[in-house]
Amino acid sequence: MRAMHAGSLGRRLARWLALLALAGLALTCLGVYTATSLSLGERQAETLRQKQLQVRHLVAEAGVLGSGALKHKLDDALVGRQDLALVLTDASQQVLYAGPAAPPGRRTLVTRFEVAAATGPVRATLTLDASEDDRVLRRLARTLVAAALAGSIVIAAGGFTLVQIGLRPVRDLAAQVQTLAADTLDRRLDGSDQPEELAGLIHHVNELLRRLHRAYAQLEGFNADVAHELFTPLTTLIGGTEVALRKARDAIELRDVLGGQLEELQRMSLIVQDMLFLSQADRGAQARREDVSSLAGVATAVAELHEAAMEEAGLRWRVEGDARGAVDVRLLQRALSNLIGNATRHARPGSEVEVRIESVEDWVKLRVVNEGSTVAPDHLPRLFDRFYRVDTSRSGADRNHGLGLAIVAAIARMHGGRVAADSRGGITSVGLDLPAVAAAAG
Repeated sequence: MRAMHAGSLGRRLARWLALLALAGLALTCLGVYTATSLSLGERQAETLRQKQLQVRHLVAEAGVLGSGALKHKLDDALVGRQDLALVLTDASQQVLYAGPAAPPGRRTLVTRFEVAAATGPVRATLTLDASEDDRVLRRLARTLVAAALAGSIVIAAGGFTLVQIGLRPVRDLAAQVQTLAADTLDRRLDGSDQPEELAGLIHHVNELLRRLHRAYAQLEGFNADVAHELFTPLTTLIGGTEVALRKARDAIELRDVLGGQLEELQRMSLIVQDMLFLSQADRGAQARREDVSSLAGVATAVAELHEAAMEEAGLRWRVEGDARGAVDVRLLQRALSNLIGNATRHARPGSEVEVRIESVEDWVKLRVVNEGSTVAPDHLPRLFDRFYRVDTSRSGADRNHGLGLAIVAAIARMHGGRVAADSRGGITSVGLDLPAVAAAAG
């Protein structure tokens, strides 16, 4: 399906601005036209009313109807008013006075009234020619329509120009973003000359670039570590096989060679399995939960499996505290095994490895604590990175491939939890916090 294109923001804003301007100007022009029309109507009505009063007064004061004096006064009253026409008739419909009539085909306003005279009532018909006012209104309407259209065009053009000027910082940011590539993620967007409306966006984009740069660096390091971890056993396998093939060997010697190669193959298999597990966790795999009444019992069972290794290292162990939780027992056992194994490798001989379990508000905290060398603060946030080792010399790589604590972090995420590490005064505490989810009734 073809993606819909939103079009130019500048043209879209200019169009809407033109429509709004046209609507505003149209309403304004309509208001002007309506007010003018009403004003002309009121003036016409007032003219008819004034002339009606004048005619009443002149007829009433005339002693004899039809005399030259009345006609003269009526003519004087209508001088300069070509838009007015007056007709007077008596009760027998005899015309007593008739002024110039309005031309045909024009709109007129007519008012009829009676005037009491000495010889009887007089009927008057007063006609006002409104065609001139109509012509003024038509001219005004054409002028207002032209002004509204011209104003809308001017506002649209000015609005488009202003929008283009206003969007210049956005285009500058787009140009900066286009210069970014995988090898330039360490750059940051320059927001020094940007308006404050874009400050939040620039801040978030720079934070995103910082995380991407770190993730890209971690990915490069991860690829190098994977290559190193797999290269070592592969080299051992190839070298052992070449040595075995150089001369004839008896079954016992071949069994020893195959045994060593099997250990390397098993080590490679563990690395691949751990990487597959981490990949599943990264894709959002969730832990299956079951009600566990005693997490201390789970920790004790795991510690007993490491008892031989701890005795060999001259260590003691104990489990302190207990809690109930809804967890995936198999995954929790794996996490505790990795934590205890990590503590066993780094604990001072003759000390004690302690598994602490406690409930704090809505969390169940599991910590494995050992005495040994203090981990520097800059190493603590990266302890749970894949293949990360505080000891860059990779000592002990034959026993530990650097994915143990990364798996602990993945198991914590699968439970909706988090990991924690602290080291001070020779006491190191590493563990995970799991949400205290109520177990389903069963």
